[in-house]
Amino acid sequence: MHATKCVVSFFLAVSFVASSTARADEKPNILLIFTDDQGRGDVSCYGSEIPTPNIDSLARDGMKFENWYVAAPVCTPSRFGLLTGMYPNRSQDLLLGALMSLGPNDATRGIHEGETTLATILARVGYRTGLVGKWHLGHGMIKFLPTRHGFDSFYGHTAGCIDFFTMRYGVKPDWYRNEKLIDEIGYATDLISAEAVRFLNAQSDEKPFFLYLAYNAPHFGKGYDPGKKQVVNIMQAKPADLARVDHIDDPTRRVFGGMVVSLDDGIGRVLTSLRRNRLDDNTLVIFMTDHGGDLDYGGNNGPLRGEKNTLFEGGIRVPCLMRWPGKLKPGTVSHQHGSALDIVPTLSSIVGTERKTDQIDGIDLTPHLLGGKTIDRQLFWRLKTGDAYRDGDWKYLNIADNEDMLFNLKSDPNERKNLANEHSDVLRSLKEKHSAVVASFLKQ
Repeated sequence: MHATKCVVSFFLAVSFVASSTARADEKPNILLIFTDDQGRGDVSCYGSEIPTPNIDSLARDGMKFENWYVAAPVCTPSRFGLLTGMYPNRSQDLLLGALMSLGPNDATRGIHEGETTLATILARVGYRTGLVGKWHLGHGMIKFLPTRHGFDSFYGHTAGCIDFFTMRYGVKPDWYRNEKLIDEIGYATDLISAEAVRFLNAQSDEKPFFLYLAYNAPHFGKGYDPGKKQVVNIMQAKPADLARVDHIDDPTRRVFGGMVVSLDDGIGRVLTSLRRNRLDDNTLVIFMTDHGGDLDYGGNNGPLRGEKNTLFEGGIRVPCLMRWPGKLKPGTVSHQHGSALDIVPTLSSIVGTERKTDQIDGIDLTPHLLGGKTIDRQLFWRLKTGDAYRDGDWKYLNIADNEDMLFNLKSDPNERKNLANEHSDVLRSLKEKHSAVVASFLKQ
């Protein structure tokens, strides 16, 4: 039996309602919450047995997306796409896989100057910008740190994962305040939430803020096994949180659930801080996950096929919720095809600025958000693990140069029946469109 369920209505149009408290020309505050390795089956308003009432409140009070995608089913390229609005294939270092903290070559790779981030865009128009949590767009060199890419402040870690109790990548220190390594004691999710609350408590009406709150939960931790004398992946939940999900029989899933309820508690504290500081009426809150869950570590993308590191729906179609009082009507459900790539152009439009550098692959979704207009949207992926392209109800998929697959996601959302032979004309059209995007990379 599912725990907390979202209160939603079954219509697409989103009415634009004038805010009763914010001036018409006032730029909104922006809180972007990005969680790690959390699938559609890991949020209760999307059907999970794990209770997430605070996350669900964003659906109750705003908009729930049913067709929201990420730039990649892997941590690093997903974050690159979110923060730049560009396909990760356009990145200077071709960031198509997760940067590994102990990898021999990855210490010199990351996001570069000129690969303009959302933080840089918003800072140019007067925003205070902060990152709390996980970065994963470069480590080992000062030039890759968030403070060199538009963020006024940074508190958190640079690698893909850390030990939740020591804040280290195995034995390697990886917890920063701005550009300085620091030692912290606690539980990573709690520390991240507390820092986000401190950030919000320090805000005023003088300048709008952009807070990128990038939790590392419920991704596995990276601990050190002294017996084996090696770094190991380990799920890490607090005992009190495990007791709250004792209805889950599978032990791995139970630990995962404990990490999720702690995450939800933290998001609740952050949302409460917005309210107590009287910031919530003029704050656009966006919640999404970086890609699908990892089934080996307790994640659940059900009923979608696939998982993290795959281009099936379970790897790239994720929960997304938005709340903006006075602008987004509470309890609405959107079936608009959207992408994390769209965040940069959409927020740029909302704050009244344009990004004129680099290639923008996302689109401006404000006509849908504020006017209910359905926007034609094609979606593209190309990774080392395969290719995919969605246009309308149709999706083309090829994994590592194997058999072409074609799915109709309207009639077969879980990708069970390959229609490549029955609809060869549709397959050919989608492959041609996919190839056209690939060709654009070669012209850069």
